[in-house]
Amino acid sequence: MLSQIQKPLQHTAVVVTRALRQHSTKTAPAVGPVKIGYPSEKVFNREDKYGAHNYHPMPVAIKEAKGVFVWDVEGNKYYDFLSAYSAVNQGHCHPRIIAALKKQADLVTLTSRAFYNTCLGEYEEYITKLFGYDKVLPMNTGVEGGETACKLARKWAYKVKKVPENQARIIFAAGNFWGRTLAAISSSTDPSSYKDYGPFMPGFSVVPYDDLQALEKELQDPNVCAFMFEPIQGEAGVVVPKDGYLKGVRELCTKYNVLMVADEVQTGLGRTGKRLACDHENVRPDLVILGKALSGGVLPVSAVLADDKVMLTILPGEHGSTFGGNPLACKVALESLQVLEEEKLAENAKNLGEILRKELRKLPKDIVSLVRGRGLLNAIVINSNYDAWDVCLKLRDNGLLAKPTHGDIIRFAPPLVITEDQLRECIDIISRVVVAFK
Repeated sequence: MLSQIQKPLQHTAVVVTRALRQHSTKTAPAVGPVKIGYPSEKVFNREDKYGAHNYHPMPVAIKEAKGVFVWDVEGNKYYDFLSAYSAVNQGHCHPRIIAALKKQADLVTLTSRAFYNTCLGEYEEYITKLFGYDKVLPMNTGVEGGETACKLARKWAYKVKKVPENQARIIFAAGNFWGRTLAAISSSTDPSSYKDYGPFMPGFSVVPYDDLQALEKELQDPNVCAFMFEPIQGEAGVVVPKDGYLKGVRELCTKYNVLMVADEVQTGLGRTGKRLACDHENVRPDLVILGKALSGGVLPVSAVLADDKVMLTILPGEHGSTFGGNPLACKVALESLQVLEEEKLAENAKNLGEILRKELRKLPKDIVSLVRGRGLLNAIVINSNYDAWDVCLKLRDNGLLAKPTHGDIIRFAPPLVITEDQLRECIDIISRVVVAFK
């Protein structure tokens, strides 16, 4: 099983309110070119000295952010084309979300689930009705949402499907990324995630992504209780499956009485041009994991949605979190969802994503070998003769922040509040930078 997990696989290839426009276009020095100086170096050096070296950030020291822009300690202004890995779909410091945070912070922030609070039920009612599920289980981080989904799947396996004790299996798609806990890395095919962290979680197996035949072979085992996957693989480099894959997964899970678990932590909440990425093929997973933009980029919030047949298999005392469902997070999440809906940010992502991909495909093919994506979750693949990190440094120097993944891939995922004029300015920056490498 471990050799199966550890074998790396290669993958083949605006509607915005007036207030939000003001929020997104704060007066500041023009975007790019920028100059990094001593204040930034001081920030870099202090983190390097006192912090663990588990990240390799782009050399930019951010001090302030609003809407689609961030400013560094020298006052340079940048377009944010990473959006905190899609945690700020609503834009940085959205005024409505910040107002909700401040208002609730003056009342009560944390009670724990030892007591009822006045915010949790309001949030639970809104999110379950919005997505059409019976129940929600609130957690904090995205990886906690994934862990919760795995626990629910195993509990359902033993209580409902009647899998023999300790024999439940969960299948994952190769190239997945849902965090760095021991359970999450046990499903990983990326050596940088799992190397030197064994032994690994039993009962986890991996099949190639976007391969229904391989999936069906695994699902024939009656001890399989769930298939957990990303509708579009974000960290793997915005890998979009073939049309029909999501429907095929739904049909196979139904056929073999297996739970379909959609990890929509990065792809959900408007990012791909729909409320959920699964909505592109009109499929309904048995469990949906949400996070990132559920928080509006303010504080950690995640959630697992499911119907009673799954959710009610967990009884009091069998799963929980001190901060899960805290009043502050509930108010922030509620406002974050309402902003996404009322400002039609999914529609904006759909429309502007089509423009972005059309323009990116005009870039020189000898530098950008592939463009892929959906909505405003997109990526370009840099030819092996060039260095994606160097491209991102030049983008930074011209006022746009992005970061490579897997060495040769650059994600482009701006906040969903971006306007067409702003997007076209960013396209011009990208084009000028890429062409300059010829």
